[in-house]
Amino acid sequence: MGFIMMTIFMLALAIPYNHWIQPGNHTGFVVMYGLTFFFANFGPNSTTFIVPAEVFPARLRSTCHGISAATGKAGAIIGAFGFLYASQGTTPATRDRGYPKGIGLRNSLFVLAVSNFLGLVMSLFVPEAKGLSLEEVSKENLDDDDERTHV
Repeated sequence: MGFIMMTIFMLALAIPYNHWIQPGNHTGFVVMYGLTFFFANFGPNSTTFIVPAEVFPARLRSTCHGISAATGKAGAIIGAFGFLYASQGTTPATRDRGYPKGIGLRNSLFVLAVSNFLGLVMSLFVPEAKGLSLEEVSKENLDDDDERTHV
């Protein structure tokens, strides 16, 4: 649900972008952008702690969870700086001093909407535990004979 709502809000900001930049509409833009962050924390951010605890084998869980967390933090850094540079305008008058030419804020919002949608699609490939215990999911408690019957 988080990825869906983030995609919708990014598109709601990007499509009528010229409406949002008019005087008096900035508050609406900030509220919509704030709701995007609410759904980011409501969905994808909370699953970064839950999913690694469920999908990795028990004996590798802590190591893989650490690698997942580090990768998520690196992605957040790249995303934050990437958005800062990409959102700069195409002309010197529309970008902050000292920054190179970007694709503009509106196009950056479209890129974010696409990446949110891709996150939604990728989350469909995450295995579901379906009420099984972590030992049952990882099949670590099975004997050799049991493994052959469950394969």
